Amino acid sequence: MPLPYALVRPLLFRLDPEMAHALTLRSLRALHESGMALFYAHARVNDPVDLLGMRFPNRVGLAAGLDKNGEAIDALASMGFGFVEVGTVTPRPQPGNPKPRMFRIPEAQALINRMGFNNAGLQAFLNHVRHSRREIPLGLNIGKNAATPIEDALADYLACLRGVYTQADYVTINVSSPNTQGLRQLQTDAALEGLLAGLAGEREKLAQVHGKQVPLLVKVAPDLRSTQITALADALVRHGIDGVIATNTTIARDGVAGLPHADEVGGLSGAPLRAPSSRVIAQLRARLGAHYPIIGVGGVMKPADAVEKIEAGADLVQIYTGLIYHGPKLVEGCANALAKLTPGQTALQPR
Repeated sequence: MPLPYALVRPLLFRLDPEMAHALTLRSLRALHESGMALFYAHARVNDPVDLLGMRFPNRVGLAAGLDKNGEAIDALASMGFGFVEVGTVTPRPQPGNPKPRMFRIPEAQALINRMGFNNAGLQAFLNHVRHSRREIPLGLNIGKNAATPIEDALADYLACLRGVYTQADYVTINVSSPNTQGLRQLQTDAALEGLLAGLAGEREKLAQVHGKQVPLLVKVAPDLRSTQITALADALVRHGIDGVIATNTTIARDGVAGLPHADEVGGLSGAPLRAPSSRVIAQLRARLGAHYPIIGVGGVMKPADAVEKIEAGADLVQIYTGLIYHGPKLVEGCANALAKLTPGQTALQPR
């Protein structure tokens, strides 16, 4: 019987958020490796979905960012997820932005972070990934080093793609974090065209060498204007990108204005992100058509929020901040709610 998260959360919330984050990951990994996963593990809901050329046991995944170095993949998978995504990884190790850089806003069930792709680098990341058991689909999320000029970003993404290619079930191209200076410029115009063309071309070469074509997805921001969403969607199709993850954190402060830490610089996640994320999902679905793979993420704090993402047009959903506020039971609750949906069900448009 898993330990009720309601008993653990007050203790974790007394700690600095980043310290609690690190302690939780270390503890999960230690419990899993010692055969004590029963303290947090949950049964995996059986609601299989075929997407991106693979089978997902259910439609609820872990979003990137919680396990940046891929240190606790198996421990996290045992919470009942249908898939797990880890990273963002960069070619070279980097410390990220100065601390403090993570802030809770409990009144709004939200977090603000400006971590800045802190990670141990590609080689350490791959060492962890190779030692995971891989019982469910695994996404690997790649980015650029902060010190790399934006005009040279493609080289970093290519280095990461080459490194992770044989280990990933899908690769996510993160161009939407607000915490690496200039990164979001890669979502627009010529910068996006060059990046996608370069990565798509390299993927074709890697596919020939390794005998398999690993799906590429792009993770986008919730702060894009409608015209930008349209242009981005068209670029994804034009360059043969296999799917899109909507969305990353937001720089807007709707829903937290006036609350402690609301003015901290960084990306806002949690409940206030729910509606903006669903809006972007719906716009992407309308532009991309019925069958283009979309993973919805942002503000999934209860099962009804996961259902909203599917109704907006997502095929799968991911959670992160909801896990921090509500614990592993949220995974099972969301997966059960989605399993009850009629195949193809959506309140907003036919699929």
